[in-house]
Amino acid sequence: MEGGTTVGTLLILLVLTLFLAAILTGGYNKEFLLRARQTKVWDWLTTVDHKKIGIMYFLSGFFFLLIGGLEAIFMRLQLAVPNNDLFTGDIFNQLLTMHGTTMIFLAAMPMIFGLINVIMPLQIGARDVAFPFLNSLGFWLFFWGGILLNLSWFFGGAPNAGWTSYTSLALNSYSPGLGVDYYVLGLQITGIGSLMSGINFIATIINMRTPGMTFLRMPMFTWTSFVTSALLVFAMPPLTVALLLLMFDRVFGAAIFDHAMGGSSVIWQHLFWIFGHPEVYIVILPAFGIMSEIISTFSKKRLFGYTSMVFATVLIGFLGFMVWVHHMFTVGLGPMSNSIFAVATMAIAVPTGIKVFNWLFTMWGGEIHFKTPMLWAVGFVPTFVIGGMTGVMLSVPPADYQYQDSYFVVAHFHYVLVGGTAFALFAGAYYWWPKMFGKMLSEKLGKWHFWLFFIGFHMTFFPQHFLGLFGMPRRVFTYQANHGLELLNLISSIGVIGMTLGTIFFMVAVVQAARSKELAPADPWDGRTLEWSIPSPVPEYNFAQLPLVRGADAFWLEKQAGNKEMTPAEPLGSIHMPSGSYIPMLMSLGLFVAGYGFVVKSWIIGAIGIAFTFIMMYIRSFEQDFGYHIEPEEINGSAKAKEVKA
Repeated sequence: MEGGTTVGTLLILLVLTLFLAAILTGGYNKEFLLRARQTKVWDWLTTVDHKKIGIMYFLSGFFFLLIGGLEAIFMRLQLAVPNNDLFTGDIFNQLLTMHGTTMIFLAAMPMIFGLINVIMPLQIGARDVAFPFLNSLGFWLFFWGGILLNLSWFFGGAPNAGWTSYTSLALNSYSPGLGVDYYVLGLQITGIGSLMSGINFIATIINMRTPGMTFLRMPMFTWTSFVTSALLVFAMPPLTVALLLLMFDRVFGAAIFDHAMGGSSVIWQHLFWIFGHPEVYIVILPAFGIMSEIISTFSKKRLFGYTSMVFATVLIGFLGFMVWVHHMFTVGLGPMSNSIFAVATMAIAVPTGIKVFNWLFTMWGGEIHFKTPMLWAVGFVPTFVIGGMTGVMLSVPPADYQYQDSYFVVAHFHYVLVGGTAFALFAGAYYWWPKMFGKMLSEKLGKWHFWLFFIGFHMTFFPQHFLGLFGMPRRVFTYQANHGLELLNLISSIGVIGMTLGTIFFMVAVVQAARSKELAPADPWDGRTLEWSIPSPVPEYNFAQLPLVRGADAFWLEKQAGNKEMTPAEPLGSIHMPSGSYIPMLMSLGLFVAGYGFVVKSWIIGAIGIAFTFIMMYIRSFEQDFGYHIEPEEINGSAKAKEVKA
């Protein structure tokens, strides 16, 4: 372990030295900057364009999704047969911890942020987000935080206390290695980026809507993004505080969570779940928004009960903060607390049910087109309903005493988070890929992806309900034969093959689209919202003229009136755009180095990283770059060039 830590320290110092050398020797050399700025790599590393940042979020999240999926495959290989010894003991605990942490924090959230970044400003008719620099900083904080967390596999050992990192396991006494320190520092850095994104999205939706885009004319995806952002702003601070306190316990020798020293591990559970349950809605509400857009578009109908869907979304966001104790029914808080939170948990099923019935009524009598995004949407509805039904079962405290820490719970939250969030992310990817990349994903490969993944998912997780009812605990790396668990575990492990093959088909479709020279049309799905009114791929400035919105489903209304494009709300004029900046990436790199220093207890490296971040902040404070303008002639010229090419 010490050798790995030394190598890691040397690598971190080398990277930091190279960046410092580049800044001090060439960073302010105009010729060097001119050459660097002409490269695509520099363009992507320094971009503040919300579309490029969204693409980087999505692709980075998908990369971490593959890592988390690989960790899941290893676990199911171990559990395929009884008394297996492929991945046992601490290695299995590391796989389990990193799988859950990666999927929630480094895959689901970033991929959702990616879609929000690309699509939400287009849906409200904005040219960018409210704070482009902050948007870039949020992405790089997520990226470097995720890298720091995954460095644990190579330098010191991965965290092994479970993705919830309960302090009865996560303190130095029980997890003496560096793994939990990587967890604490990596998630703190990533969490700061998530909080920035939430603030940015809220400011964008409130302040940057195009003329006529009232709140009750906003698309459902934008509404769910809005409520999700509010949840982020209120839910991230408790987690940040919990991680900070755990860092003080582990790194600086405090005793906040150590019951032997007068602390309390239950405090960690409260702080974690005050974040942890709203987190479920942070990842599922945008999924609801994606499904609403897709079902409406491919049913050729306005979303049934739009206003009730908006209020249901807001109510889910509100109630999401009232239910965290249902994760702690067995802690011993007493019948009064358990009863109150049980009722609140049951109540949150009502607005969720409203959404399900509104989707069904939207499809009822509609002219349904079963394109790949719609397949995912139709598959989402019954799958998520199963997850919701088992959630209601878990909301009953006496029953929860039986289900607690069994595979029934594992099946429940995978039906919600994979059958909900992952299905929606794949649906959104096929639906909005033309807007993100200007290319269409293959329908044939998409259908193979859906059916393999859908069947494999249910094969994997449906049997786990019965494994839990038969008494199999979660988080165990083996089980004995002749207890009725062998066949169900084998079926569950075989199902992973379907999900893996489906994901491979998706990657093949992505590569095929990237190699294709055929550009996607502006409106391939006969869409209803503003993003389909502009070219694919989207121009740098989004809208040459801000559109005038006359009602909900604004672009659909214009098409029904015989117009091929939106009515402009302003004359064609000069468009101000923000300049790119290398500072967000370097500022985040500084925090990455500081985090690594704290992990390995090297205060010199930690101080260097923090100082580097402050230097970048200082440089930012004195920047005199006020952006640039795109003139009307350039807009007209690029539009004519696209017409000629088409």
